[in-house]
Amino acid sequence: MLHLTGPRTGDEPPAPPPPLAHVRAPVAVRLRGNLWRWRAVVAALCLGLAAAATVQALRPPPPPAAPVVVLARDVAAGTPLDALDVAVAQLPPDAVPAGAHTAPADVVGAAPVVDLPARQALTPTLLGGGAPAGPPGTVVAAVRLDDPAVAALLTPGAHVDLVAARPEGGPGETVARRALVLPGPPADGDAGGGLLGGTATAADAPVLVAVTPQEAVLLAEASAAARLVAVLVP
Repeated sequence: MLHLTGPRTGDEPPAPPPPLAHVRAPVAVRLRGNLWRWRAVVAALCLGLAAAATVQALRPPPPPAAPVVVLARDVAAGTPLDALDVAVAQLPPDAVPAGAHTAPADVVGAAPVVDLPARQALTPTLLGGGAPAGPPGTVVAAVRLDDPAVAALLTPGAHVDLVAARPEGGPGETVARRALVLPGPPADGDAGGGLLGGTATAADAPVLVAVTPQEAVLLAEASAAARLVAVLVP
């Protein structure tokens, strides 16, 4: 169908104006708008950061610690230590034993004179080598047993009761209880087992034991007029 259009009259509405060109708001304006829309989230983040900073500032400094060589596992008396047997632990200064070792190289090759548990801090008094020493409160005494073969069989870390037997007979007297057997120096030319590092050639060497000072006096008195016998005890 054909539509005819005539000339426009004054009653017709005016044509709409062309659309305005799109103009982006300044960056500062857009940023303020975004901050306003996300104001709750921004406030929560700021409060969280402030709380974390306050906690960090009020947290006490870590307590002081000192490096100490400890056993990484249980070790039996007389067992030479290797690098896998020890570790370095950080202990409070007031928990560090006097003279405790601080470097693993200082203890590798040494042997405990007693059975030691894991995590035990190592001190010179617990390890053989160097000058013989016993646990705190003891002294080291050298004794000659009546049977030298028994002396050769004793191992460091063993505990013995030392009994003085009179040559003329009669009841014996226990002059030291649970004396701790200490490592002795190896005899010249010997590299065997036993307390003194040798066999029959070292059997007549004295046995080193850790005893109380009072027991050391009794041992000295008994060695002059009695035969000393060692009895293994737990």
